[in-house]
Amino acid sequence: MINYLHQDNEHITGVPLLWQTLANSTVLITGSGGLIGSAIVRALTALNEKYNLNINIIAHTRKTHGDICQPLQITEHADYIFHCAAITSSANMVSKPLEVIKTSIDGTRNVLELARIYGCKSVVNLSSMEVYGQIDGEITEDMLGFVDLSNPRSCYPESKRLGELLCNLYHYQFKVPVKIARLAQTFGAGTPKTDTRVFAQFAKSVQNKTDIILHTEGKSRGNYCYIADTVTALFTLLLKGENGQAYNVSNPETCMTIRDMAELLADKYGVNIIIDIPPDTVKLGYAPETGYKLDIDKISKLGWKPKYGLIDCYERMLSEWGEI
Repeated sequence: MINYLHQDNEHITGVPLLWQTLANSTVLITGSGGLIGSAIVRALTALNEKYNLNINIIAHTRKTHGDICQPLQITEHADYIFHCAAITSSANMVSKPLEVIKTSIDGTRNVLELARIYGCKSVVNLSSMEVYGQIDGEITEDMLGFVDLSNPRSCYPESKRLGELLCNLYHYQFKVPVKIARLAQTFGAGTPKTDTRVFAQFAKSVQNKTDIILHTEGKSRGNYCYIADTVTALFTLLLKGENGQAYNVSNPETCMTIRDMAELLADKYGVNIIIDIPPDTVKLGYAPETGYKLDIDKISKLGWKPKYGLIDCYERMLSEWGEI
């Protein structure tokens, strides 16, 4: 079986960035047990091996360093920070909305406070395309749509909006050099089988040779990005991004409706599609229907471009799962 995690590291470390900037520095990654955080840790390890950079990697998790909602107990001077910690499960967004808000707001505030105290050289805060709310069309970073404050699930996009505001305020008031990454849904090699998002549910249907079941009509348009592409974007922002600015991170070629994605997989892997809409989708944590496409011109001007398409995302994820 092809080791796609190794291939991803080769791709990331081969991107033409000024990697020597990170030499002999300390990099803190919060949420390092998650998909993106763990990919960043692997990439930093690969950078050390490939370029002999002597990067000190602090992989922050609840088990190793405590609750992100409490002041960070990091005694080493952090030069760079990737803030990846967040609650991203839709089920938790409707069952524990207050915890979602607390983790996002308190965690981001604690990271920014640490960056202020240590005088960090660069910080990247992971936000989400969900900050755009319900809005249609080509979306640039200066646009915002409607978020229904009566829907408990809105705890996630609203907390991400407030997290971005905290970043901007820390930059404005304390000159903290923070950049914001508004991420499309990210997956690929390394995605755990326990993931419950729609792309993972589709992948499990492919793996088990069972029907793909749509619990909505599938009209909502999705934006996606392969994990290695997302990581190269985050490093690009860390080393080249403008402080106090937000950047969309997505592969525009993967933008399609949920129904179109299901049909793409059904055609490639020979499974059927069944529509079974439950009576109350709000309680299941489904995001409201959206029809936007993330514009990536802003980050493209920094020299970043995605390499992998949607089928690559699935093939590499399923290969790691042992399907292909």
